Amino acid sequence: MAICSTAYTQERIKLATTTSTDNSGLLEALLPPFEKRFGVQVDVIAVGTGKALKLGENGDVDAVLVHAREAEDRFVADGFGVNRRDVMYNDFVLAGPRTDPAGISGLPDVVAALIAISAKGAPFLSRGDDSGTHKKEKALWKAAGITPDGSWYLESGQGMGPTLLIADEKRGYTLTDRGTFLAYRGRVELVVLSEGDRRLFNPYGIIAVDPARHPHARYVLAMALIGWMTSQEGQRIIADFRVGNETLFHPMAINRTAKPRRKP
Repeated sequence: MAICSTAYTQERIKLATTTSTDNSGLLEALLPPFEKRFGVQVDVIAVGTGKALKLGENGDVDAVLVHAREAEDRFVADGFGVNRRDVMYNDFVLAGPRTDPAGISGLPDVVAALIAISAKGAPFLSRGDDSGTHKKEKALWKAAGITPDGSWYLESGQGMGPTLLIADEKRGYTLTDRGTFLAYRGRVELVVLSEGDRRLFNPYGIIAVDPARHPHARYVLAMALIGWMTSQEGQRIIADFRVGNETLFHPMAINRTAKPRRKP
């Protein structure tokens, strides 16, 4: 990238992203090299995908890094964002207590697993926050033909990390992205019980806020950040980022054949 770093000294850019991305620790590895190279401070606002996109719609941030492709495409189509780029992917998993009262262990069909949880009335923790994870969860319940309700279905209204902690305390099940689960594995006793379904594929995209809609948006800096995350170096940092020797995210910008992770 041929942008001179001195041009950006003391500059700041606001990035709205997901709690799952932030909780994983990835940004602590990915952003500092960008900030050092370009003299830009990235102010991260970690919220659910729905709230992140709303911040972009309002022009309160300069770029968004989220994981809900349908909502991302609508954000661009409605004129709030431009130049969406694939960045990385991981997958969702169903985690729960080792005792597994719903008997879903090893079940590769995530919809069948949710049906079993509902039939058992086992505690299920939803984020309930319009995040990308919550959007995926609602789509899966819809595919199961179930409107979750009752004392067994709980909403945390919080990010992925706190939701995992609550699920662990309640000895309940929850849908989580694999990256946050790995980052919190030493803090909870939950285990992955259902994984590998293609419907659990979880891609992340980054989008610049459209300067035509919000002239104050720092479009040039946003594009520099997008360029960094999708560059060979940025993608290498993503690929090399690990927790407990396990890869949390897989680069997409330099890997056009990206596929969802399958259970061996």
